[in-house]
Amino acid sequence: MQNEAGAAARAAQVLVVMGVSGSGKSTVGALIAERLGWIFVDGDSFHTPEHVAKMHAGHALDDEDRAPWLARIAVWIQHRLEAGESGVVVCSALRRAYRDALTRGSRRVRIVYLDGDRALVSKRLAERHGHFMSPRLLDSQFATLEIPGPDEQPIIVGIDAAPETVADRVVAQLAAEAPLPAGRT
Repeated sequence: MQNEAGAAARAAQVLVVMGVSGSGKSTVGALIAERLGWIFVDGDSFHTPEHVAKMHAGHALDDEDRAPWLARIAVWIQHRLEAGESGVVVCSALRRAYRDALTRGSRRVRIVYLDGDRALVSKRLAERHGHFMSPRLLDSQFATLEIPGPDEQPIIVGIDAAPETVADRVVAQLAAEAPLPAGRT
């Protein structure tokens, strides 16, 4: 029984679905989790009410604001891995330092970058209602964005298709990267 629990914990992985506001992180992340049968959480749920109000008012969070938020998400990720539960969390994670705080160097935490141009994202934000993130912050989001480098082994997928298609592309890439079962070549 102990070996099975250890194997499950080693096999568990967490995807961090990242991108600028309006790139479809929550929708795509939930679809990925559903397709894989994994736990899903929206990183926005880790924000304090004060930070939500700040963003709603059109003010970007600074690194001091973000640090405890990222730490809470990192703890959630670590708990999933320790429990042997795979999961998907969405988080803007625009800077490399933020992603490093989330992955903590673990190869079992994968970055999924939803890549879209400013015009498409701006159109989506204009059509979105009821979200706390002010569309006025889009410029600061793109200014902050550090596209994941190859050393982060990201899954990069364009957002120019329906969310279902984007999620399917991520799941297909994960499947293509999965090791073959023992005895298969």
